[in-house]
Amino acid sequence: MSANPTSKPHNRVAIVTGAGSGIGAACAQALLADGWRVVFAGRRADALQQAIAKAGDPFGDIGQRALAVPTDVTRAEQVAALFDAAVKRFGRVDLVFNNAGLGAPAVPIDELPLDKWQQVVDTNLNGSFYCIREAFRVMKTQSPKGGRIINNGSISAYAPRPMSIAYTATKHAVSGLTRTAALDGRAYDIAVGQIDIGNAASEMTERMASGVPQADGSMRPEPRMPLKSVSDALLTMANLPPDSNMLFVNVMATKMPFVGRG
Repeated sequence: MSANPTSKPHNRVAIVTGAGSGIGAACAQALLADGWRVVFAGRRADALQQAIAKAGDPFGDIGQRALAVPTDVTRAEQVAALFDAAVKRFGRVDLVFNNAGLGAPAVPIDELPLDKWQQVVDTNLNGSFYCIREAFRVMKTQSPKGGRIINNGSISAYAPRPMSIAYTATKHAVSGLTRTAALDGRAYDIAVGQIDIGNAASEMTERMASGVPQADGSMRPEPRMPLKSVSDALLTMANLPPDSNMLFVNVMATKMPFVGRG
């Protein structure tokens, strides 16, 4: 990824979870190209290193501005270690993109295995909370204090897909985390917002090209949008001045069935 011609390296530090692939990798790479120092976090060390390598070296100092930290966000102690590693390497944390998430099989509610429900809750809800908690710990005590947290919600934070109770419930819950953290963050100059993404072209949405269940019981393919549309929106949120915040942003494929889910 080439650097924005108007960008130059700066001292702001970002953590991106789920940065080994898809939306997380695209956004972490875009932040690097925009001049940020970026901590790539995810379960697999090899995927994180590959994502950093694919970013290129826009300013000739990738070794100084990118850091891979293998992290399972369902483990609170690993999330704490992630933030400690970021502070140890870069001195502070200015931005957290709370992106790691997963879904469950599209099956009727009474057939959803309990372990699959728990995995989604542990990742999408508990993992998001652990990251917010550690971000507050660091941001409220660093100097200058404050920073920004952007949670990855979803179109499913507003309207469900058929047979998606675990994903939909946790994404609704993420909206509650966003609103509460935005309120509680005011005292510490911590801005909290949410980006709700619809059908970005990533590994997670590949199945949409061949058809996914619709509200009327049919199976139909759905349009997708480029990952760059998501990373561009994230950069807009990330680069706002500290006294401004985009609380909720919806970026979606123009023709996807969301309004009315029809």
